[in-house]
Amino acid sequence: MLFFWYIGSVNHFPKSRRYPPMTHQLQQGMIAPAFRTVDQCGNPISLDSYRGRKVLLAFMRFSACALCNLRVHHFIDRYPDWQRQGMDVIAVFESPEANMRTYVGAQNAPFPLVADPKAHLYDLYEVEMSEEKVRMTMADANTKTFAEEAVAAGFALTPEEGSNFNRIPAEFLIDESGIVRLAHYSRILTDHLPFAAIDSFAAGEKRP
Repeated sequence: MLFFWYIGSVNHFPKSRRYPPMTHQLQQGMIAPAFRTVDQCGNPISLDSYRGRKVLLAFMRFSACALCNLRVHHFIDRYPDWQRQGMDVIAVFESPEANMRTYVGAQNAPFPLVADPKAHLYDLYEVEMSEEKVRMTMADANTKTFAEEAVAAGFALTPEEGSNFNRIPAEFLIDESGIVRLAHYSRILTDHLPFAAIDSFAAGEKRP
């Protein structure tokens, strides 16, 4: 019940509203939009600088999000293998740098964590907001299991002041030439690319 109180709390669930549909979401075969930014440590990040290597570009929600922290935790576990196979990871959060240091930054991820509180990169990649999908997450039978796994891994169900609670995750697999090979816009908050698909991409296996 704790997760459902947290996710549906009146303090974190804004009044009902509709968001404009994303009409130009990325598809397989498109060129990944280039961007320049800095990570939470101030290091410059340019997507073009990753040419010649594969990239998993992950748009998370906010830096205190327990489910997002669990996802980063899983990325960290797999990252050494991905690196050896020529794949890097960039994880983006719609949070200010100060919050990043307090929450997800405490994991000391070996890959860049990018603070994007103004959602410029989210807009560039057409990452959506949807109150309906948040409510669908609440109704999904598997949500409690994901929440319990996050808590067991040490990621408390913590609200973050000013967070965009209706942001929906998205993940992109980008090849060595900067082409999107798989674009995954989440159906609900717990819906991510399967690790089998990411591992296959990292290993250079061709999709059927």
